[in-house]
Amino acid sequence: MFAGLNPERVAAAAINNGIARFGLETAAAYAKDRVVWNTPIGAHQGIAHPLASAYIAVQQARLMNARAAELYDAGSPDAGEVANMAKFASADASLVALDQSVQTLGGNGFALEYGLADLWFVARLHKTAPVSREMILNFVAQHSLGLPKSY
Repeated sequence: MFAGLNPERVAAAAINNGIARFGLETAAAYAKDRVVWNTPIGAHQGIAHPLASAYIAVQQARLMNARAAELYDAGSPDAGEVANMAKFASADASLVALDQSVQTLGGNGFALEYGLADLWFVARLHKTAPVSREMILNFVAQHSLGLPKSY
């Protein structure tokens, strides 16, 4: 069953990577433009560092997703493992990035004109579907680490 879900997991990861990138681009632009006491808020490490950390996680997830797509297209038996990890990483990274993006915009993060708050449901959905985090962890534990089946 897991093998049949490979394209779906790759697609879910790609969606979450796109959400994360949109959120970070929106937050970075806002942090450059929003000036408080003559200084852009992005000049403060309290804003810049969480966004930079989220960006790193998103880039890692994107690389994992590109690898998963490559393996799937090549018909590799490793595609399932990598698709699982890409979906797992992308779901986590997108939620962190989106949360930090909303936080950067403050109250504006919930305004419809910025388009961040309404993406939260989709980002959160992919933490559970199409394959739950727990099933991904079961798969990785059993198939990647050789541990006994736990379910």
